[in-house]
Amino acid sequence: MVLAGSALVAVSSHVTVPLWFTPVPLTLQPFAVLLLGLILSPRQAAATLGTYLLEGAAGLPVFAPGFVLGAGLAHLWGPTGGYLMSYPVATMLVSWLRKHVSRGFAGAVLSAAAGNGVILLCGLAWLAASTHAQFGSAVSLAVLPFLPGDALKVVAAAGIVTGWDRVRRKQ
Repeated sequence: MVLAGSALVAVSSHVTVPLWFTPVPLTLQPFAVLLLGLILSPRQAAATLGTYLLEGAAGLPVFAPGFVLGAGLAHLWGPTGGYLMSYPVATMLVSWLRKHVSRGFAGAVLSAAAGNGVILLCGLAWLAASTHAQFGSAVSLAVLPFLPGDALKVVAAAGIVTGWDRVRRKQ
């Protein structure tokens, strides 16, 4: 389960749209992270994303291609490192909230939105620190361009999980 989940995140990282005004590309990684958080237990979720980070740090091509030169640890120290390093915590939070908040669609949306908030905040903090950008500039580079797509990812992950739950209950 852990390796399949890390493979899902790796494949999702390669569905990417570079943005000319920021070193952070649009990817499907957050969708995979949120989906895994909604599906797995907190421990499995954290192990899955920890494995993903170890695979990337070891040089496997699991991170999104982009502006970072080199592979492996260079990605973790690059401008997208905050997003990447937030994944184990974010997915564990999503999973924990999913288990302790309403199991319906609204609960899944709230859980996924909280995890997405962690991803964006960590990405913002890391990008601001690594580029020495002012707060407003960092928000424009690390958060604002991603809000519409992330809202879709949150709703899509919640919809898939609650739809799957309904199918399983009917069986």
